[in-house]
Order: sequence, then C-alpha cells, then structure tokens
Amino acid sequence: RCQRWVENCRRADLEDKTPDQLNKHYRLCAKHFETSMICRSSPYRTVLRDNAVPTIFDLTSHLNNPHSRHRKRIKELSEEEIRTLKQQKVEEAFERDQPTQECNDSTGQNAVSEEGGQEQEEEAVPLTLEERENKDYLKSLFEILILMGKQNIPLDGHAAEELPEGIFASDNFQALLEYRINGGDEVLRKRFEMTAVNLEYCSRTQQKQMLDICENCVREETLREVRDSHFFSLVTDEVVDIAGEEHLPVLVRFVDDSHNLREEFLGFLPYEADPEVLAVKFHSTITEKWGLNMEYCRGQAYIVSSGFASKMKVVASRLLEKYPQAVYTLCSSCALNLWLAKSVPVVGVSIALGTMEEVCCLFHQSSQLLLELDSTISALFQDNEERGGQLKEICRSQWTGRHDAFEVVVELLQALVLCLDTVSSDSSVRWSSSLVGRAFVLSSALTDFDFIVTAVIMKNVLSFTRAFGKNLQGQTSDVFFAAGSLTAVLHSLNEVMENIEVYHEFWFEEATGLATRLDVPVRLPGKFRRTQQGGFDPDITSENYYKEMLSIPAVEHVIQELKDIFSEQHLKALKCLSLVPSVMGQLKFNTSEEHHADMFKSDLPNPDTLSAELHCWRIKWKHRGKDIELPATIYEALHLPDIKFFPNVYALLKVLCILPVMRVESDKYGMGRKRLKAYLKNTLTEHRSSHLALLNINFDIKHDLDLMVDTYIKLYP
Repeated sequence: RCQRWVENCRRADLEDKTPDQLNKHYRLCAKHFETSMICRSSPYRTVLRDNAVPTIFDLTSHLNNPHSRHRKRIKELSEEEIRTLKQQKVEEAFERDQPTQECNDSTGQNAVSEEGGQEQEEEAVPLTLEERENKDYLKSLFEILILMGKQNIPLDGHAAEELPEGIFASDNFQALLEYRINGGDEVLRKRFEMTAVNLEYCSRTQQKQMLDICENCVREETLREVRDSHFFSLVTDEVVDIAGEEHLPVLVRFVDDSHNLREEFLGFLPYEADPEVLAVKFHSTITEKWGLNMEYCRGQAYIVSSGFASKMKVVASRLLEKYPQAVYTLCSSCALNLWLAKSVPVVGVSIALGTMEEVCCLFHQSSQLLLELDSTISALFQDNEERGGQLKEICRSQWTGRHDAFEVVVELLQALVLCLDTVSSDSSVRWSSSLVGRAFVLSSALTDFDFIVTAVIMKNVLSFTRAFGKNLQGQTSDVFFAAGSLTAVLHSLNEVMENIEVYHEFWFEEATGLATRLDVPVRLPGKFRRTQQGGFDPDITSENYYKEMLSIPAVEHVIQELKDIFSEQHLKALKCLSLVPSVMGQLKFNTSEEHHADMFKSDLPNPDTLSAELHCWRIKWKHRGKDIELPATIYEALHLPDIKFFPNVYALLKVLCILPVMRVESDKYGMGRKRLKAYLKNTLTEHRSSHLALLNINFDIKHDLDLMVDTYIKLYP
C-alpha cells in the first residue's frame, strides 16, 4: 500500500524508502482522499479506512500560481529548500491562534498518523525537551491505569479506618507508581524528585480525566467496527450498582468483517428514575457521545427485573417512534418465561424470584449442602429414581434461569425445605453459624403460603409459553417455526382468561395441597391482613384474593407482553429466516421471503433484483449435489464461499443475524456478556468503576497510548 501511495503522489524520491521510514518521517494531507475513505464520526480522531488510497491531486495549479505555498511538489527538493519550508510552517503555526483551525489541523494529523503517509511532516512543531518528558510521563501514568483496569485492581487502597492511628498507606494507583519508580522508570523518578513531598503524585481529578480518555479510546475501537458493519442492535442487561449508583449495562450486536455475530460491551449508562428522561439520555449517549447512527439500528432488547420493566418499555417505545426499524425483541440470553416473570407487575412474583435466586446461590456456595440435598432428594424420590437423578443434576446448574424454573421449585420445594430445616436445627459444629442462619431464613421464606401459591400459579400460567420460549432459544429452524406457533399460544392463553374462574380453582387447589404436605396454613398474606387491621371484608377468601391479585394480572400481562414483543414487524423478520437453506429444505423449497423482506428493502444493495436473486438462491440449494449438506444456521450461510454472489441474500442474513432474539452461535463471540457478569461477580460494589470495568471487560482490545496522551494534552492543556 505504501508503494501505491508513493506512485500516486508522483514522488520518485521516496521510492527507495521502506514502509517503516515512510510511516515515521512522512505525512500525507487528508484532502488527497475521497470523502468515502475517511471516517470522521469519532471525536478523538479521524480514521482512514484500511483500503484508503490517495486519488485527489491537482498537478497543474502551480502553473497558474507558482508562488502558492500549497502547490504540490513534483520535483525533488534540496535539503536547503526543505529547511526553509519547515521554518516557514513553524512561524505560521505560532502566528495562528484560531482554535477552530487548530482543531481542524489536529484532526487532519490524526487521520494520517494512523495510516502513514509520504509528504514530509512540515506542519508538526518540533517538541521541546520538556514537552517530550511530559509526554513520556503521561504515557507511564496511562500504562498504570490500563494495567489496573485489565487486572481489575481498584483505585482505592486501604480505607482510613482499617489502619492504625498514625499509619499512612498509599492508594493502589500511587503504590504502583512507586513500584514502577523503584523498578527503574527514570521518567517518573525525575518527575517526582522535583515534586513537593506532601503533594499527590496524580490527583483524583487527573485520574478521572485520564480514565475518561482510556474508556473512550478503548470503546472507540469497538465502535469503529460497528460503524464499518453499518447495522447493529442494542441490548441492555439488568440494572447494577456501581459505587452506590444505579447503572444500565449496554451491549451492542453486529456482524464483523469475518462474518461473525459478536456481542460486545459498550459501557454503563447512569440509570434515571423518570423513564422519559432515561429515554432521552439513552438516545443522546448512543448517538452523540458514542457516535452511532440509530438509522442503522435494527433491534433492541432489554433484560430487566420487574421494578424496571415498565420504564425500559417506555425507552423502547420512544426509540421505535423515531426509528421504526429498531425492532423491539426478546434477548436470546434470557429465557422467555423468566423474562415474562420478571416483568409481571405483582410484587409477590418479584419476591418469589428473589427467594429462588438466594436458595440457588446458597446451595452453590457449599458442596456439603448440595450433598445433603442429594440425600434428601433420594429419600423423597425412592419410587422414581430416574427423576430424582435428573433433579440432582438440575440443582447443580443455574436452574433459576431455566424455562421451567417455577416447575423445578415446586417439584423440589419439599426437598429444599427439609434440607434447610435439617441444617438450621443441627446443633453440631458441622455447619457455620452464618450458614445455619441463612438456612433458617430461607426455610421460613419457602414455607410462606404466599410464596407457595405464587410459585404454583406462575408455574401453571407459564406452562403455556414454555415450549414456545424453548424453541426461540433453539436452532434457526426452531425459531422460524416458533414464530408461526405464536397464534396458537395466544389462543390458549385467551381461552384461559375467558375461563379464569375454573383454571384458578385448579391452581389454588394444587397450591393448598402442597402447603398441606409442608404443614403450612392457608391464609391471606400477612401484609394484607396488617393493612386491614382485622376490618377486612369476610367475603375475601384466600382463593378470591389470589385470583384477583395474582392469577388475572399474570395471565393478562403474559398475553399483552407476547403481543408487544412479537409485533408484526418482528414476526415478519422471523419469517425471513426461511432464507436459511435448512429451513428451505424443511419447507420443500416452497418459500416466499420477498413478501416478508419488504421491511428491509432499504438495506439491500440491489432491491430491484431481489426476486430473481431469491429464485437463484432456492435453485442453488434445491439442485445441490447429494453430498452437500444444507447450512443449518445463519452463521453457516454467511460463511459460504460464494455468499457474495448473492448480495441481497447476504445483506438480509446479516440484518437477521443481529436481531437480539437470535443466539450467538460461538461462545467466543459472546464474551462481552460473560465478562460483564464475571466483573460484577468478582468486584465489590464499592470498588466498581464504570471506567475500569470497560478496560477489564474489553481487556483484549488494542489501545493506542500515544493517542491517549495526545488527546489528554489537547483536552487538558
């Protein structure tokens, strides 16, 4: 590429230079490149595309104006001429004081500094010794901050109350600085030998400024890939606590240059209690701060608990109003039934889910406790050892995230209560006091009739969507056929709603039977009885109360959520999955994708030829060789060697692939979410930092220290 740049510039004097020499000593002005070759969406730099070649040259302007300082030098200049030109540029640079012009100049320099160039660096003012030492010093500070982020080392060290009186301990950042100085970093040593003893090496304000730049530069690497792929989808995870403040984790899905669907972590967004304010800030962060064009957003999904579900629904609807093609969908990483349960607007359901999580967490913390549960299950399932073995395996997994989580807890409830009671009543030293205390509390929670009836009713309500939801997380063909079964699911739920009296009677009878086996009295919730202070209507029975307060709201909510999440647009998109050859085969190649692909017409390179291209695509697979298997997933179809011969099909598959409802085929491309979970699990709430989190989760992303230093100097001169 360097050779092509030299040839296009007509610089015969540079033909014998190596690429390293050209990159180090020569620059090419950004105005020699077509606009399409330059990406200016980043506030930190201008980026040339990988295949950029200079093509814009005016080789005749010097004939009309031989004294113009902007003329292109075609002849080789002498050393004296070069020195004279450099001196002129230096003097002019000092005379100019317009900030806009300086900003433009620096942007142009950033553009070419990444890709290299061949015109001699005339506009850069030589650095003084002091400036060079300052840049080296800042580079050392950035290296330490990046190390702390990647290794998940909090900025703070020991708290003051942890130390004896009169003892001082450095925070982690200062300790690493001192360690580096002792290790022979002369730049740092020289800097701090001249600093007052009682001054901080690097103030908290400066640390925050530098961390902001680290975060933005690392995020920019991912954002650049997203922009190159054009289309993307946004996914948010559950609200998390970052140093005492609620934040919303934001992830992005896109197909990279190697045709792999990736899900990457972009950062944390401060959570707002007002949904309208949250919607505005969410949009402005994505578009203005992160520089993504929402016109290319093709999907959005939100994984939230019940307290936040309605607010995130407002965010989704506001984005849909502005960008109709940003389809609101389910996320593949969350089971449909769990997502529906988390969003049910009934407090009792949220409490039940929280109790289930705590029980699962307690048993996973102690292998001895799991063995105790195994023996309890064996005793209770003597007549059905096969099912007992299956339940033991389920207990060793994260069963609270399963499609049938409520079925599991109802079936295991007796075993769980007996096991926890055994632990809490054990007077030996076998169990720790904290474990005994937690076992007692959780046993009391599980034997509350409110928990029992909630678990049983939710199990029955969600049984109608279990198979449907499981298929949505299956293979591509399962997702396609699941979309077609939604009407039947809604029909069943509507039939339940019409006959809720009868269904609730059966559900409540099942709950009272389970409560009887556990010696739990059937009664109204304690909170309800206390608020009524004994003066409630005697006609309000437990059965009627739970029908009105749980069964009816739960069924109505599930019906409405299914209608909202599987909108007409969403279903149309899922119908386009018949493009995948294995689905075509199951449909006997009698498909009509063009009727459903209308919503993506603006995303196609050649929409006029779509019908003919789809016909060729069907013929290709219908008359394939006997030894050729049909690709079963979008991933396999995108990696076909001849996929580029079908540009419209290729574009459609890429857009379908990024829909949040489609699962990430390879674990290594969905590491963003896993690393996010690992960071939150391994980091104490008070030690969490949104800046360091991004560096830790994206530890394998390349970073440009020189860019960080230059950006810092420009922003904080």
